[in-house]
Amino acid sequence: GGMAAEGDVELELETEPNGSSGGGDGAGGRAAEKPRKHDSGAADLERVTDYAEEKEIQSSNLETAMSVIGDRRSREQKAKQEREKELAKVTIKKEDLELIMTEMEISRAAAERSLREHMGNVVEALITLTN
Repeated sequence: GGMAAEGDVELELETEPNGSSGGGDGAGGRAAEKPRKHDSGAADLERVTDYAEEKEIQSSNLETAMSVIGDRRSREQKAKQEREKELAKVTIKKEDLELIMTEMEISRAAAERSLREHMGNVVEALITLTN
């Protein structure tokens, strides 16, 4: 009795690796499903790409989307910074600045910006602001 049971246990242990390799087959079967999906879409690559992009965003894997947006942003940011640098070079008079602030009732920043955009020309800045 006792000895036979032990033999059984050994047999079970031996069949287990086989069983798990069978499980591996099951996993393999699952993996085989994926290419099938891809093949159906491969004909229409664009659709697949759209689908993939949608999936990315849906699966809240926003990283990709964010990095794309980020790239675009940093490009715009760079252009803006270049512009700001150009504008910063413009010399403006404090009196002009104060005049625009009082006339247009706008913040110092806004007044300064419009002055700079008009190369420090207070008349042009005022004209643009009144239009």
